[in-house]
Amino acid sequence: MVPAALAFVGALVYGSADFLGGLAAQRLRAVVVTSISAAAGTALLAALLLVAGGTPTSADLVWGALSGVAAAIAISLLYGCLALGPMSVLSPITAVVSALAPVAWDAATGGAPLGAGALAGLALAVVAIVLVAFLPGRARPRPSFRALAMAVGAGLGIGAFVILLDQISPAAGLAPLAAGRALSAILTGSVALVIVALAVRAGQTRSGALRPPVEGVEPDPGPLRTAVVLTVACGLAVASANALLFAALRAGESLSVVAALTALYPAGTVILAALVLHERLVPAQWVGLALALVAGVLLAVG
Repeated sequence: MVPAALAFVGALVYGSADFLGGLAAQRLRAVVVTSISAAAGTALLAALLLVAGGTPTSADLVWGALSGVAAAIAISLLYGCLALGPMSVLSPITAVVSALAPVAWDAATGGAPLGAGALAGLALAVVAIVLVAFLPGRARPRPSFRALAMAVGAGLGIGAFVILLDQISPAAGLAPLAAGRALSAILTGSVALVIVALAVRAGQTRSGALRPPVEGVEPDPGPLRTAVVLTVACGLAVASANALLFAALRAGESLSVVAALTALYPAGTVILAALVLHERLVPAQWVGLALALVAGVLLAVG
């Protein structure tokens, strides 16, 4: 039960990180949030290396670097869609997709066959997506098509991240994770610099160039310093959750189980969104959220 507990705690930490990242992405471009959070996470993982140790091979470092690329893409899409909102709708969609991708990979590569419980979880996941995201009526909080597409893309990216982490050997320690976060910071930081520079060249102020120019986003006029604090806190939370996820995988838990348990992270996001942003859901959406959580549990035990 220890590996499962690590994955579950990691899920709650991921949920808080997503909430912080979504708030920051209302004040900063998503790629800027991703680059700063990746840099903060790299610093934390580098510090943990001094305690954790490990003897990674070159292959381990390659897998870690590839996971960093997947994470950079996934988190940029995730924070972008969470900024578009509503958080409590888009977060579970991303979670269900991120759980299904590793399960499908496990089945395709000769992993343990899906039991009746896992198959029921897959069916419930589809129902949950329909209930949460595709409700009729203009008065109800529905995400845009763009936000939905970004949420699905983020889920696939997160699933790829988990699959890549599972390829790292148990003796590698946290070095591959740190390498992945460092590469993610470099890639997203380079893209952010280019985008901001082009915006400034087009006539925007530096402050304005850092703001999210996405249609449908209501930019938060608060100070950029607050956004940076939120982003750094997000990065530290993501790195901590990554370490917990990696520990669960290395402790012997299967890829499908860890992915499914990690997919429960919307619980943290939804709770914070309700407490801080006062987001309200219609009853059918609450049912969808509940089914998404049940699907994750069934995938874990099935």
